[in-house]
Amino acid sequence: MRTPVRNDVREGTRILKILLLAGDGIGPEIMAEAERVLAALDLPVTLDRALVGGAAYEATGHPLPPETLAKAKAADAILFGAVGDPRFDAVERHLRPEQAILGLRSELGLFANLRPAKLFPGLEDSSALRPEVAAAIDLLIVRELNGDVYFGEKGLRTTANGEREGYDVMSYSESEVRRIAHVAFRAAQGRQGRLCSVDKANVLETSQLWRDVVIEVAKDYPGVELSHMYVDNAAMQLVRNPGQFDVVVTGNLFGDILSDQASMCVGSIGLLASASLGEGTKGLYEPIHGSAPDIAGQGVANPLAMILSLAMLLRHSGGDEASAARIEAAVARVLADGCRGADLGGTMGTAALGDAVVAALRN
Repeated sequence: MRTPVRNDVREGTRILKILLLAGDGIGPEIMAEAERVLAALDLPVTLDRALVGGAAYEATGHPLPPETLAKAKAADAILFGAVGDPRFDAVERHLRPEQAILGLRSELGLFANLRPAKLFPGLEDSSALRPEVAAAIDLLIVRELNGDVYFGEKGLRTTANGEREGYDVMSYSESEVRRIAHVAFRAAQGRQGRLCSVDKANVLETSQLWRDVVIEVAKDYPGVELSHMYVDNAAMQLVRNPGQFDVVVTGNLFGDILSDQASMCVGSIGLLASASLGEGTKGLYEPIHGSAPDIAGQGVANPLAMILSLAMLLRHSGGDEASAARIEAAVARVLADGCRGADLGGTMGTAALGDAVVAALRN
């Protein structure tokens, strides 16, 4: 069902077309809270919905049906819940729910994933790190999305001695590295002017090319300080001294792992939003925590990462910095007031946390 366009918008005002893909597990529950926050802002938007992931597979036989993909291509932005359910683990890999998000990234040309990690005041004791170490966390991980082992040649084969062997090819082209490097350098220009490129150039030819190209791109950004770090050291430094990082740029596999690690440094994976962007303003926005089928339907999922993903949508695809900042300030206020879900040791449920954010927006 399509939400009608608001009829009180001044002529000439841009109407932002948002596609809501709730998906599986806790996706529908947290999406509902993001919708409530969006309604409280009373912005000129239209909302559309479609099936994706396991829900789409059950209904249509495919996790990314043609109708869903067509709606995604027509939208200005996609707000995405989560996909995945162990019920589909025996399904052929190309039909599993997780293939929907990979397909959307590829079909929409979304190659740059932005994952901010910042400790909200009041959550110092929720981090796995010492409070004084955690308090310094304020970083952005820029992860390349369309290359690496996730999209390389893969399969199962039998060796000459009859043993089964799995393979996944890691590869990057020069142009793929160059375009994500530009995104990261521009992000660093808008922050503290420091960029750390993470690779494994001491053992991987793919990473050596990555490092070489990043160094070449750095010449276009003389005001940004560039450093390099091997991924194993970066994982260690994230828990030893995370405050040293401003912007981190890395490949698909390393970025997936490091951004999840960063989530525990700030207290909970339920607090981390992300944006997947291409060359224009179209983007896909989602929390990084996944579908959590073990708690689906219980009303206990933390919706804050979903709500913060909405803020990123309004900033990057809507060009509405004021509304994005309002949402982020409301979430910060809620957390500072002691509102906690089960993931942070509290008792507030999904709807109650949504209520708190909406109330903070209105006060």
